[in-house]
Amino acid sequence: QVQLVESGGGLVQAGGSLRLSCVSSGRTFSMYDMGWFRQAPGKERDFVAAISRRGDTYYGDSVKGRFSISMDNAKNTVYLQMNSMKPEDTAVYYCAAVPKYTSRSYYDRTSYDYWGQGTQVTVSS
Repeated sequence: QVQLVESGGGLVQAGGSLRLSCVSSGRTFSMYDMGWFRQAPGKERDFVAAISRRGDTYYGDSVKGRFSISMDNAKNTVYLQMNSMKPEDTAVYYCAAVPKYTSRSYYDRTSYDYWGQGTQVTVSS
């Protein structure tokens, strides 16, 4: 069982930055690759970024060049650094875990076995 808790959300002006954190409890964190998704009101939960145990990173088209995902194994934590933020980045952000070395698609939310409760990010114009 993997429990995920996100933090770091809040209100930021357009052009600003935020860093989200996702801490995993339990001893099995090292067995999972990690992803971030976001969901705006009335919309689907969309892929934002993912990172594998090998260090490979993947990004959604709308965040490439602005967001960066990283992982600290010693702290059982995955981060999402968000820069040059836009009002359309406003959403609830979720972290999620998928078994490492998976053949599943990182971009597909149905690939992930565990989810956090989410943290609200609001970008004002």
